[in-house]
Parts: sequence; structure tokens; C-alpha cells
Amino acid sequence: MSFKVISVIGLGYIGLPTAAMFASREIEVIGVDVNQSTVNTINRGEIHIVEPDLDIIVRTAVKAGYLKAVTIPVPADVFLIAVPTPFKVDNHEPDLSYIEMAVKSVAAVLKKGDLVVLESTSPVGATEKMAEWLSVARPDLSFPQQFGSKSDIRIAHCPERVLPGRVVTELVENDRVIGGLSEECSKRAIELYKIFVKGECIVTNARTAEMAKLTETASR
Repeated sequence: MSFKVISVIGLGYIGLPTAAMFASREIEVIGVDVNQSTVNTINRGEIHIVEPDLDIIVRTAVKAGYLKAVTIPVPADVFLIAVPTPFKVDNHEPDLSYIEMAVKSVAAVLKKGDLVVLESTSPVGATEKMAEWLSVARPDLSFPQQFGSKSDIRIAHCPERVLPGRVVTELVENDRVIGGLSEECSKRAIELYKIFVKGECIVTNARTAEMAKLTETASR
């Protein structure tokens, strides 16, 4: 397997279950969260959210040594960004500051060959913006918006699409929409999600994946 270490940035209602799913497949997973209390809770093998069956998976993964939490990103082969994207109070525009902070923290430990996936529900163009922030922070690496499939770093958007109360089941069984910034980015992302996803991985571009998630959320 080409993914030896997976890092999940943001250990909330999407990030923690996703981290647990990968860890349950006996892959080293490092969860990152700015909340020290959340980190401590997970490292005890406990959870800070309410989701059926998740506590069992997390406890088993932590005890087996496949899942641990930290407050600062460390080197990994994959970085999944699963942080909040709330609306700004003053003008109801999407607040991408959490994504920006997560991206800048990850940039320091990026290396050639890494995959960065945005899972957060985001406005159209957010994945490209994420790639731009990364390229500014790491001018020594090449990115797909500049070099396509020949880039050092792979970037994709794969939005979560699960219902609270059924997250553990739907993470595995639901189809996933994967939008890479290049064909190679999409291939790499599919390889990642097929570790535990039994549903179909539907390939498109990043903007279409972003729009698909927004449409689905509005419909629900």
C-alpha cells in the first residue's frame, strides 16, 4: 500500500469518523485538532461527539496503536482537511479562514508525492484557493494548477456526504464524488478512498465536486 501514514486535520463530526475508518484498516492515522481537550480525549480511546458505534472503533484503533491525535501536523503521505466552513456573521459569506489556517499548518510538513484532500463543504473554487495557498507557502514544490499531472503535490476535493447518526455506515457504503485538480490527482484520491469505501468513486473536476456537495446539502 502506498499510503503508510494518513493525517486528518480537524477531528469533528466528519474528521474523527473518517480517521477512525482508515485506522480500522490498520493504517497509521494521525489526527490533528487545535483543541487540546479533544486530542486528550481521543488519545484515551474516547470520543467527544455523539455517533453510534464510533466509540468502539476509536477505542479499538487507539488501543492497537493505529490512531493518535496531536495539535500540530507532522509528516504524512496524505492530509485530509475536514475543518468547519461557517458563514461570516456580518455578510453571510463563507468563512474559509479555518481551511486557510489548516492548509498553512500542513504546508510546513509537505513533501514531494503527498496528497492533500479538502473534505469540508466549500464554495466553488475553494479547492483551487487551497492549492494557491499551498503554492505560496511552499514555492520549492510544484502544484497541479501549474504543472498538472506532473506536479509534486496532488490535490483533490472529496466532500463528505453522510447523515448524522449513520456516519459509520454511510462513510463506507455511500458513493463518493472525487474532483482532482488533474487526472493524476483524481487517481491518487480514488486509491486513498478505496481503502474503506465500498460505494462508487465518481470522478469529476474539483469545481463540479464542490457544486455537487452544495446542491446535495441544499436539497437535504
